[in-house]
Amino acid sequence: MANDDIKQLWKVPEPTLRRLPWYLAFVKLMKTKGETFISSTQIAKEISVGPSQVAKDLSFVQITGKTRVGYEIDTLVNVLEEFLGFTVQHKAFLFGVGSLGAALLHDKGLDQYGLEIVAGFDIKPDVVGTTIRNIPVYHLSELPAWQKELGATIGILTVPVERAQEVTDWLIESGIKAVWNFTPFRIRIPKNIVVQNISMYAHLAVMFNRLNSSQK
Repeated sequence: MANDDIKQLWKVPEPTLRRLPWYLAFVKLMKTKGETFISSTQIAKEISVGPSQVAKDLSFVQITGKTRVGYEIDTLVNVLEEFLGFTVQHKAFLFGVGSLGAALLHDKGLDQYGLEIVAGFDIKPDVVGTTIRNIPVYHLSELPAWQKELGATIGILTVPVERAQEVTDWLIESGIKAVWNFTPFRIRIPKNIVVQNISMYAHLAVMFNRLNSSQK
């Protein structure tokens, strides 16, 4: 991704960044069905947002549609994938090869979106030394050596909550620049480190609350 694209990416509101992959997934689905053009109205209907919001979101990636025709699908797919960083492979280490960590190692879809998990790390004897989908799992103490060898920039955190901060501190010290945090613990990080928290339990609480409210 060019420097100008990176600067533009940081200017995009987070809600827009969250919607763009939805648009991309739907547009790619339409491409498999043989469609060559798609309108903002079609995208809006599928994603349940207004057509004007779709047009506004797509304006951030500097692509415009044709009057009464819409957006050319091939161009839209290419522009979205490049803008979102999916066309460049980012090396990642995964920390904590439990049930969730192992599931992420098994997920081939991450590769298609530019995330290449090159190694897992754990301390459990029954996990260290194994491979999952040809991805090796090393002991956590080996992190500095493998970071020097592989140069990962992203750390995926799926460790037990009581180890979250400790492992975070260590992986940042080893040179990791971004943390994808799947633990419910809000880790403390330096300002120059990027973090994305995946609050599964928080989202679960919201779902339960809405479910309970709808049944009253």
